[in-house]
Amino acid sequence: MTRFRWKQIGFACAFVGALWACGGGGGTDNSTPTPTPTNPTDQASSDRKAMLTNIADNIILPSYANFKTKFDAMLVKSDAFAAKPDKTTLTELRQSWVDAYTEWQKVELFDVGPAEQRTLRNFFNIYPTDVTGIEAYVTAGSGAFDVPASYPKQGFPALDYLINGLGATDDAIVARYTTAADAAKRIAYLKRLTTQMNSMFTTVYTDWTTGGYRDTFINCTALNAGCSTSKLVNGYVLNYERYIRSGKFGIPSGAMANGTVAPDKVEGYYKKDLSLTLAKTAHQATIDFFNGKNVKTGQEGPGLKTYLNSLGAKDSSTGTSLVDIINKQFDLTNQQLNVLKPNLSDEVKTNTAAVVEVYTRMQKAVRMLKVDMTTAMSITITYTDNDGD
Repeated sequence: MTRFRWKQIGFACAFVGALWACGGGGGTDNSTPTPTPTNPTDQASSDRKAMLTNIADNIILPSYANFKTKFDAMLVKSDAFAAKPDKTTLTELRQSWVDAYTEWQKVELFDVGPAEQRTLRNFFNIYPTDVTGIEAYVTAGSGAFDVPASYPKQGFPALDYLINGLGATDDAIVARYTTAADAAKRIAYLKRLTTQMNSMFTTVYTDWTTGGYRDTFINCTALNAGCSTSKLVNGYVLNYERYIRSGKFGIPSGAMANGTVAPDKVEGYYKKDLSLTLAKTAHQATIDFFNGKNVKTGQEGPGLKTYLNSLGAKDSSTGTSLVDIINKQFDLTNQQLNVLKPNLSDEVKTNTAAVVEVYTRMQKAVRMLKVDMTTAMSITITYTDNDGD
């Protein structure tokens, strides 16, 4: 997305509503391998068709369906809270928000086709949320949701503030929706926010399910920048680099800001104990996608892993499979993630080095995905950054 405006310190990253990933590295893990380039063949084209079909039918579509279930449940609970704001409906809304936000981490990486065209991430996961902007919208009783400046005023991070960050106690939060002078306007804003999210997701989901994009996706098997494999890989690497490595760890930990920690820039800031769960879920979704894991059965099918193996992608100096090296780096990152405690906002303040180490290990994986994998696949990275990879 793991989608978000950052006021970064110590480096310039120009992208409205999102961050541009910046460099980093070091650490003690194995050095990055260099794969042996392989020219595309007719067999490779066939492999791409199989890969795209499996990804569409067994990963993207069922993942979107799972998210829709959680998201729809959240919408129901949000409506119930808006109709009767009390501690019971607040508690139920919070849990449904946690469920939907966690499930979102499994679909945010699908930045291809309808989601890319409609910049879905911008309407769902731009953080840190703009509290001042939200309050201005509440006061005004209006405000555009479709301009870049509005992205940090909506989505899951805005809901985090509205249901977790308005007061120190549940009673205090409920009072903001019941007895406060602007209570009616706040309820109206909550409804506008969830309506916008529902509209955006429904459009993307419909494009995939009944709008014909699924067939377009699996039939565009060429390697040019306008076809599915290139767009899919670019979106996948972008998500890992910018929204997981940088957004969830690099910026909050200070690894990308000359050591200046930013505990208020973690994902799920107001919930406090959710941030690591979101990060782990997003990272595991990245791994499962790479290995072509079927969302329903858990079995591996055609994906980036099998495609790279069909190309014979290896480390030219050791002959080691590139797939094995990438998966090993993913495992090393998981090991470091397991060192952290649930509240990343506290961790970046009290356990900074451990959080920076997650960033460092992810940076090594970024280089493998962004340079080695794309070289082996003859794919050009089309998004812009100043990483130097």
